[in-house]
Amino acid sequence: MAEATNGVPPLNKREVREFFDSCAPSWDAEMIKDDRIINIILDNASVSTGKNILDVACGTGVLIPYYFARRPASVTAADISPEMCRICSDKFSDRGVSVICCDAETYDFPKQYDAIVIYNAFPHFPDPEGLIKRLSGALVSGGMLTVAHGMSRDRINSHHSGTAHRVSVGLMTVKELADLFRKYLDLKLALSNDMMYQVVGRKK
Repeated sequence: MAEATNGVPPLNKREVREFFDSCAPSWDAEMIKDDRIINIILDNASVSTGKNILDVACGTGVLIPYYFARRPASVTAADISPEMCRICSDKFSDRGVSVICCDAETYDFPKQYDAIVIYNAFPHFPDPEGLIKRLSGALVSGGMLTVAHGMSRDRINSHHSGTAHRVSVGLMTVKELADLFRKYLDLKLALSNDMMYQVVGRKK
């Protein structure tokens, strides 16, 4: 397992799972999101009509209504937390969303996708390069992988320094992440500012 970006020991996945299970009941009530930023992220990620979408670390399905507004062919949602998956499944049981409870770093997804999105979750994965490599293999030719946060890197790292510090390795610089993307994908975007953070790569 890869070392964390800040020199701390790799995450314990059991602790990650238990932490997010405990957060799940209040997740939606405490969620802060900006519709404009989310739509910019999804534009950059090429989430559009007729696409097959995979949402990795979906939580309770925060982004799913935004996906459906773009009329995708399908939405698959994946998370390591059984409670997050249960709530997500309950919320969208009538919308045909496929919810998979799994460890995305090791799981073999059943098909390939046009767009894979990791939103507000990347620091909770202990092996960033392994995750990017695996998800790159789950893209169709020309498909897009995006890692995004709806706030700045500094704000993310500050937020995770509190109760979430044991389940976060810290968000690497956009240059570090862009360099990882280049190993497996054509880099299309690397953006980090006071409003948001996003890296996008396209499968050849």
